[in-house]
This record gives sequence, structure tokens and C-alpha cells, in this order.
Amino acid sequence: MRVTQSMLSSNSLRNLSESYKKMGQYQDQLATGKKITKPSDDPVVAMKGMFYRSNLTEVEQYKRNLSELYLWMENSEAGIEHANNGLQRVRELVVQGKNGTMSPTDREAVAREIEQIKNDLVQVANTQVSGRYIFHGTDTDNPPVPTGNPPTVAANLADPAINTYKVEISRGVTLRANVNPANLFNQEFFNTVQEIQTALENDTPSDLDGLLGQLDDVMDNLSAERSELGARYNRLEMIDNRIAQQEVMANRVLSDNEDADIERVITDMKTQESVHRAALGVGARILQPTLLDFLR
Repeated sequence: MRVTQSMLSSNSLRNLSESYKKMGQYQDQLATGKKITKPSDDPVVAMKGMFYRSNLTEVEQYKRNLSELYLWMENSEAGIEHANNGLQRVRELVVQGKNGTMSPTDREAVAREIEQIKNDLVQVANTQVSGRYIFHGTDTDNPPVPTGNPPTVAANLADPAINTYKVEISRGVTLRANVNPANLFNQEFFNTVQEIQTALENDTPSDLDGLLGQLDDVMDNLSAERSELGARYNRLEMIDNRIAQQEVMANRVLSDNEDADIERVITDMKTQESVHRAALGVGARILQPTLLDFLR
């Protein structure tokens, strides 16, 4: 086959164009830090990248869900602690009120303090986090204790359908975020405090013996819910550690799939530049020779 000058020119230009294209790809990898800039560069890497990125997005969403769980549980723990301190003070006042040496005026003063504690307990029961009532199950838009004198809890507080507020923590797995409102700030809780206040106001210390037992039962329920909440919080911390590990692994896999090896890219680019310069030198020598080139 006869090789013509135009064939040499076309082949040289085509090869130089491919060389420029390779150097452009290396420059893109250095600028972006990624192996590819569009799916056509490597369809397999692009397809795997979509899958890995979807997994990472899912893990990040579960981390946000965990943050919500921490918010609910920590505020629930603080509310229970506050309520427990209030009931402990009520118990101390009941023991004082049973003392036969106290005058009716003294018992009236004790009743006023218990009334203030009762009002504070209503506020604790109506605790809001991000505009949602955390002690009313899934009915987060309405307060669990809408009226406070005497305190009357919402009619649906004992409804099993609303008592559990769950948050998804992994695919198909949920964890309860709230405490059971029916076992915590229920009507018995507030009735006991109200009856203690009434007994002191009416100067009937004999009624306080039975009410003290009821108060102890209420405090036991409070402690039981707090223990159950603590157990779930421990599980939440273990899940948090596991999801943190999953996030690290997902990021590593995504990086291995998409991120460019900068050292290798620099080396390949320098090699390609040397090849390109050599091709330019050879092309300049064989293309379009003049009469002077033949006379040398």
C-alpha cells in the first residue's frame, strides 16, 4: 500500500488529538479529584457510584433520625428528673403535714407550696421540643394536660394507638422515642397531688396516710418509666456507634470507587506530556519536507 503525505498528516493529527484528549482527562481528574466527570467516562464506575451514594445518603438520614431520638429521650429524662424532684418535695411536705403539732395556718402554707409544685408539674407534662409535646405520644400537636386547676389530662392519653412515637433507625427497624404517657403524667398522678393539697387545705391530716401510699405508687411508676427510658437510651448509643461505623465504611467505598489517585494521575500526565512532545517532534520532521531538507 502506498503511503502518501496526506495519510501521514491525517494519522499524525489524529494521534495528537488523542494525546490532547488524554492530557485533558488527566487535568480534569486533578482539578476535580474524581476518576470521572461524566458517566460516559466509565459507565461501571458511574453505576456503582450511584449505588454507593444512595447507601451513604440512607446512613446520613438515619444519623439525623438518631439526633431526633437523642433530643426526645434527653428531654424526657430531664422532665422525669424534674417531676421526681417535685414529688420528693411533696412527700417531704406530706410527712410534715401529718405532724400533729402543725396548726391549720401552717398546713395552709404547706398546701400553697404544694399547689405551686402541682402547677410546675403541669408545665413539665406539657413540655415542648421543637413545637411538639413529647409527653403525649403521637398526638404531638396537643398538650397532654390542657387544663391545670385542677389538672385534667387529655381524654386520649391512655389510648394505645397514640402512646408510642417511633423513629426509624435502620431499614425496617424502629426505636421508641417517647415514654408511655399513660404510665407517667396520667390522671392518677395529678389526682394524688390535688388530693394532698385539698387534705391540707381542709386541715384533715388523717387523710394524708393513705395519700402518702398513693404518692409512693406514683413515684414508683415514675422510676419504672425512667429505668425503661435508660435502657432504650443505652441501645440508642450502641446503634449510634454502629451507624457511625457504617458511615465511615460507606465513605471509604465511595472514595475508592470515585476518587482519583492523585500521585498516579500526576505520573501518568507527565508521561503523556513526554509522549506528546516526542510525537510533535517526529511529526515536525516527517511532515511537509522542503527541497532544503533533501539537500542536507
